[in-house]
Amino acid sequence: MSDKIRAELEAKRAKLEALRRAKKSRSATATPPVSGETDAIREREKAHIHNIVSNLLGERGSRHADSTPGSSVPSTPAPGRIGLGHNALELVNNGTRSISRQSDSGSERGAQRNHTLVQVGGDGPDSVMSSAFVPDLIEVEQELFEMPQKERVVYNKEVQTAALDDDSGPSIEDLRRQLRQEYEQAQQQQQQRQQELEAEAAKLDKEIEEEIRELTEEERASILVAPEFLNFVEQSSKIVQRALNDNYDYTRDYTVGAQTGEDDLEGKRVKKFCAFWDERWCKNRSITDADWSPRYPELSVAAYNKNPAAINEPDGIVAVWNLHLLERPEFVFHSQSDVLSVLFSPFHSNLIFGGTYSGQILLWDTRAKHLPVLKTPLSAAGHTYPVYAMQMVGTQNAHNLITSSTDGMVYSWLVDMLAQPQESLELVHTGHNKTDEVAITTLDFPDNETTTFWVGTEEGNVYQANRYDRAGSKAGLNQHDVYKGHHGPVMGLNFHPLAGPVDFSDLFLTCSVDWTIKLWRAKNAGKPSTTHTSIQPLYSFNEADDYVYDVKWHPQHPALFGSVDGTGRFDLWNLNMDTEVPTISTVVGDRAINKMQWDKKDGRRVALGSSDGRLYIYDIGDVGVPRESEWTDLQKTLSSIAGANAAQMNLEGEQSSSRTLAGR
Repeated sequence: MSDKIRAELEAKRAKLEALRRAKKSRSATATPPVSGETDAIREREKAHIHNIVSNLLGERGSRHADSTPGSSVPSTPAPGRIGLGHNALELVNNGTRSISRQSDSGSERGAQRNHTLVQVGGDGPDSVMSSAFVPDLIEVEQELFEMPQKERVVYNKEVQTAALDDDSGPSIEDLRRQLRQEYEQAQQQQQQRQQELEAEAAKLDKEIEEEIRELTEEERASILVAPEFLNFVEQSSKIVQRALNDNYDYTRDYTVGAQTGEDDLEGKRVKKFCAFWDERWCKNRSITDADWSPRYPELSVAAYNKNPAAINEPDGIVAVWNLHLLERPEFVFHSQSDVLSVLFSPFHSNLIFGGTYSGQILLWDTRAKHLPVLKTPLSAAGHTYPVYAMQMVGTQNAHNLITSSTDGMVYSWLVDMLAQPQESLELVHTGHNKTDEVAITTLDFPDNETTTFWVGTEEGNVYQANRYDRAGSKAGLNQHDVYKGHHGPVMGLNFHPLAGPVDFSDLFLTCSVDWTIKLWRAKNAGKPSTTHTSIQPLYSFNEADDYVYDVKWHPQHPALFGSVDGTGRFDLWNLNMDTEVPTISTVVGDRAINKMQWDKKDGRRVALGSSDGRLYIYDIGDVGVPRESEWTDLQKTLSSIAGANAAQMNLEGEQSSSRTLAGR
């Protein structure tokens, strides 16, 4: 019991000492010592040293006088009556020799300089004035070993033959009584020690309670609203939630073989990975655009429009979601207008651009707060109509942000200067009936192209445009080449990625509210038409039952693309397998899917933005992994599509000519 109490006391002492140290560290710095007190201490130490030296010198002089005859000088008093005799004086005068054995040459010179005249002897006229030596003292630590003296043992006859007296020892009763007394004394001491330990424990508890003071309500409130405390809770809770949301099976047994036959179709199924939703920010909002981080594959961003029921909340928001943090967004950025387009900067992982309904271009930084760090002015120097499309073109050292709005204006911006655009381009078409403006709804550049781009419009046509004058074409809209095929606004436009052994970068897909998806081959931008030319699509996919809001080529598989529509369906098309119906069709939800975006790492995951504010993440497994023959198979598929189109055109021509002959 005592050992346990001692251990508790030691723990309490340590705790009390820690509290006191913390209290001392928080308290103000101690006041420096007064210089007068320090000088007084030094004077006392110096006087003490002088007294020791005087006593030592006087003692040696007296011993030397006792062992030698008296001085031959008549006027010198007898040594027995003088505290400091002739030998002491000789020791002082010859101090150079004695001190040289104990100190270095510097001390010797100091010893020769530092001696004072003192009076030796009585009070009579015959007293002699001698110089007293004040030596330099050196502290030397030396271990002294005393040799034990040998004990002299003498044996005599009496010791060796001494008889033992049986009656000299105590009796058994005396021994019992003595043992009983010693036991009682030990018990009393133990009880007394126990009481002392308990008293000390109570004292320590009291001192600890005094050190640990209860906070008042005002102090608690001030701590809870402190920015440092709020930032700490925000960051630490994110870390904890990331760890809790990790779907890794920590109890997996690797010694057990995998079950065969159960997961044969595991890589061929489209599975829902997660759905991002936060009631505070996503309620009554729709996702208008989505994108993936080019550096961190677990981060995705979604743009949201206004919440009509929340008057005090910002009209538009941009939320950055983390695959390891499902309950709430990693970052939330605010906008004064609905955010219609969003883009992660491919060259700066911490920058996010957004296009708004008011026409402003906003730049947010994940290292800053909720508000944008840069934004374009709401004036004629920038967009004044909704910005539905934007794209970053260029390289790491030279890149620009290209934005377009529904008034036909296309601007080029430098990332670090949004006060005014670097370039401006107005797309007009003189053949329009009411207005020359081209209402741009979507925009895309082919890979490795920074000058020529294609735009989709509200009228349903697709046009090719140039940022600069180039050989054979001027800057602006190419009015002669018109890609006609849709009967409603074009909602999505996407060029084939430049990946693989065969270049299909002249192919692009479009989707529209006319429930169709069109496959096009872009005309050579260096050879524009001089007269009005209507370009027809290569193929039309008519399987949808509602508006088709977005379409995207897969970044790795040459023949695979995905589409989303108003019924909440996500379709995967593989042109090498079937061109009539989608290869895989998945119902994501009962609300429309507005946008889709493949992840930039390997295209295994796709982000689907719903009109109910949820961002769905789906995993397509091995469907997006291409075989080596996919590129050549796609060439054959395109050739067959072109042959079918030519046969159909010939058939339509024959029918037209037959109708003409019949009319005659």
